[in-house]
Amino acid sequence: MGVEAHATNERVTGRKWTVRLDPVGRGRADVRVSCSRPACAAQVLPSAAAGRTAAIAHLKAHLRAGPAPRPSVYCACRAEECHTHIRPAGPRERPMPWRCGGAVVLAVVTDREGRWWQVMECCSRCAAAHPTAKVVATAPASEGPARADQLRADGLRADAAAPGAPAAPGAPTPAMSAIGPYFSHGAPGTAVPQQSSAPRSDPRSDPRAAPRSARPMRRRPPRGRIAQRLVPHDLRPVTLRDELTELGELFRAYQARTEPDLEMLADLHARKAEAFHAWAEVTADTGLRLDAQRAEQAAATARLQHLHRIGQAPDGEGPAVARLLTAPAQWNHARAVLAHVAENAPLPGAEARLLVVMVTLRTAQSGVGNLVGQDIKGLPLQDPEHLVGQLVESGWLGISGTVEELIASRPENPTRITVPSLTPDEDDPGPFTFGRKLRPKLSGWAQRVVGEKKLRKGKTEADVRLLALALATGSDGEGRLGPGGQGIALDTLSSWCSVDPGDLSRLVDRLAELDWLAEADVTDTHLTGRLTERVLPLGCPLT
Repeated sequence: MGVEAHATNERVTGRKWTVRLDPVGRGRADVRVSCSRPACAAQVLPSAAAGRTAAIAHLKAHLRAGPAPRPSVYCACRAEECHTHIRPAGPRERPMPWRCGGAVVLAVVTDREGRWWQVMECCSRCAAAHPTAKVVATAPASEGPARADQLRADGLRADAAAPGAPAAPGAPTPAMSAIGPYFSHGAPGTAVPQQSSAPRSDPRSDPRAAPRSARPMRRRPPRGRIAQRLVPHDLRPVTLRDELTELGELFRAYQARTEPDLEMLADLHARKAEAFHAWAEVTADTGLRLDAQRAEQAAATARLQHLHRIGQAPDGEGPAVARLLTAPAQWNHARAVLAHVAENAPLPGAEARLLVVMVTLRTAQSGVGNLVGQDIKGLPLQDPEHLVGQLVESGWLGISGTVEELIASRPENPTRITVPSLTPDEDDPGPFTFGRKLRPKLSGWAQRVVGEKKLRKGKTEADVRLLALALATGSDGEGRLGPGGQGIALDTLSSWCSVDPGDLSRLVDRLAELDWLAEADVTDTHLTGRLTERVLPLGCPLT
């Protein structure tokens, strides 16, 4: 029987494997998906989005095909002595072992950037200690709670008996329990031996044998979470605590929606702002007050976006302009790209400036993009091959083939291009902060402006189209040029369009002829006027 008890006490380490998403090489868009399990081969995908989709699908396939968590294993993270299992008990105290507890679970832990996913068998307490862990399966219990409580009670009574006391006739030999793992508060991951009952002594003669009265456990109410903050269970007034808890649940439910509802989101942010203001008043926490102000801004932005989507003006009077770029953040990013090009253009001249703008928008996110001959031929360039060759010779642009091959390339076989100054690395994340989904929107917006129907049919030059870009980003919501309709400085327009200030009058007259500008007036220092109703959808209003 001793051999049986020893075999039952043996525990194995929980399973653990990792699915990773890594770049194939510096300056390349393709990624590698790898799995630490020996039977899985690495995959190479063309983009990070495709790689992330493949990695998640691979992980789900493992979870569906793999066995359930085993109820008799050590925590997988304990085998590596992670920070959870060995951590200080206090700021000046020596480290103490982590106490495992709860049933064995199969948990998925991931990083916030979505670069790796790790699956491990561990106890539920260790899973709860990881902030990003998600439990996908729990080990089944072999016996009910009542049976487990009875076995533990028998073990306590056996421990309380005097050492060396003879066993009752017919009593079973002490052995380990087979009910699955019960994590004690002693050695982490050790099972509690269940011993047979010994003859009871008289409680009056042996006080140790007297059964202890079961005390009801005091359970605190569950703590809510909102915006990465825990709602204290003792927060008063109770109505504020309940409001914060409910808001956290509503925000999580909104994130699980398949379709956005900007009106609902605006209402949630408004409620959050009001609740956080009240929370800040109760606790005198400056951080809560700042979070409340950010929630107010988020509510205003979401409400404005909702009005734009339904075609209603913010003041409720008349329809709003259905703009190509709909959000103030997108308008600011468009201005940031144009400002970057104005300061870092590698070649002089309006034609070079226009080509650099379009190439920058194609490669703004990663410094890498695709280009075809039609993209260049569609621009008003007198000698596109010579201009592209100059950009390549200057080192600002890199292409996978020759200039002639780029000009001749078609959509089914695009040319790979790189802009080293826009390629992010560990030390320099790049000049732009927008995400990969916004880059094609900005690029499409610029193409719509410079290729607008009347500009294209009027065979306008590069400087006229550059001025159209500048005016599209330099007007207010009603199309008036400059902040508050005060106009735009001629020096600014001259620098952007790469022309002399004296030539601006000619460009302004050209845009007025093509129904781009109305009420235009060129003074000694400023250009005033407004964009026509026809081109207002292409504008990025000043906020």
